[in-house]
Amino acid sequence: MATQHRELIVRLAGDHKLPAVYFERFFVTSGGLISYGPRIADQYRRGAGYVDRILKGDKPADLPVQVPTKYELVVNLKTAKTLDIDAPPALLARADEVIE
Repeated sequence: MATQHRELIVRLAGDHKLPAVYFERFFVTSGGLISYGPRIADQYRRGAGYVDRILKGDKPADLPVQVPTKYELVVNLKTAKTLDIDAPPALLARADEVIE
């Protein structure tokens, strides 16, 4: 549901000057401040490995549960300036993507 209404969520956070951390990068590309969450492309790649194993005869119940191993940090400096937030250089250095 949040994904479908991301424009509204990001706009309301901005209107009320609320710094918000989102779970997916497209919130930040839509004007949000920061996102931190698993890389979706990696999740799909790993899911394809499960499909391959099932098609080769493995039982789904025998496959291990996997958790994300790659996470992505995205920071929007334009939004930070709008909210009068100075992003620490250490945060920007660790970010996978900085939107200016």
